[in-house]
Amino acid sequence: MNTFSLRVLSCDRVFFEGEATSLTVPGMDGDYGILAHHENAVIALKEGELRFTAADGTKEVAVVGLGFAEIADNAVTVLADSIERPDEIDVKRAERAAAKAREELLQQRSLRENKMIEASLSRAMMRIKEGNKYSGL
Repeated sequence: MNTFSLRVLSCDRVFFEGEATSLTVPGMDGDYGILAHHENAVIALKEGELRFTAADGTKEVAVVGLGFAEIADNAVTVLADSIERPDEIDVKRAERAAAKAREELLQQRSLRENKMIEASLSRAMMRIKEGNKYSGL
């Protein structure tokens, strides 16, 4: 079986570290599929769903924030500002965060502040979507 080394990290934790057979990450211009011996690359990530299959066949799903994936020498490192399993998402909290971000966007702010608020809104909307998608499982 062809595997590669995978490390999935966020600011506050190591989400996964081990061997994997496949990985799909949400790139800025679409999803990227990664298999063993993939060409070296760096991929900018947007908020979305990360999926991978560990070497033992276990399938994992996570919601990631902004970040990047580095592929080099049959090893992949994913660094994201946030990463959560769908069952860890508090949908009500995400809905409150989205409402707050929408309210803040209505106020006059600097371009930088607006971009940060837009990122917060995008992250909250992704959490709501993924949290609701997997809440019945």
